[in-house]
Amino acid sequence: MLSFWAKTSGTRINVMTILLGTGVGLLLRDRLPQAMRQIITQAVGLMTLVIGFSMVQSLPQIEAGPIDGIILALLAMVAGGLLGEWAQIEKRLIDVGDFLKKQFRGGGRFTEGFVAASLLFVIGPMAILGSLNNGLSGDHTILALKSTMDGLASIALTGSYGVGVGFSILPVFIYQAGLSLLSGTLATTLPDPVNDPRILIVTGIGGMIILGLSLNLLEVGKVRVASFLPALLVGPLVVAAAQALQP
Repeated sequence: MLSFWAKTSGTRINVMTILLGTGVGLLLRDRLPQAMRQIITQAVGLMTLVIGFSMVQSLPQIEAGPIDGIILALLAMVAGGLLGEWAQIEKRLIDVGDFLKKQFRGGGRFTEGFVAASLLFVIGPMAILGSLNNGLSGDHTILALKSTMDGLASIALTGSYGVGVGFSILPVFIYQAGLSLLSGTLATTLPDPVNDPRILIVTGIGGMIILGLSLNLLEVGKVRVASFLPALLVGPLVVAAAQALQP
């Protein structure tokens, strides 16, 4: 039986790369003019856009009864978004950021950095599949790759938002370590996670949320991204309902 340390090895690597990236970003931040920092943020925004588009490609692959996967995702997004607004998730996440900012005397755009980095690093198939794989076999290859990407993104985000980016390690550790520790239970319900329609719809919905985040990073609009987080839980329920309609 794998130990706690073996099951969470990938998550701990992820935490360290985010902290390292944040440290490098802080060192470079005061050495770069505002225009260059903005360019770095826009580069991250554009890459986030690409990641989001790649993730939503999973939606047409969903086979769950008579309803198309894109329609299922839309229903989940609407229902999840309404739940998120009712629960005031966006406000609560901002309140957590503001609390950390006050406790650690963060300045500037601390809260924006915390929220943006938390959403970017937590949402995505690599976090889910990597954590499950790490928990089941001790193999942290997927999370190590994700860690490299997150570390580089941390440098860019810290250049614009500051130290708040580093505090995204809190939701990253809770989410990924939790999935790794629960992997044994989840494996019985997800025998083929790569092709499971529940994972596919979570990936697609995550892609749409990340697309919203990219629009915020690029300052194209202001999408209340955190309010859509419940859609990640609603998605599998919508798939189960569609499968129940299948003759």
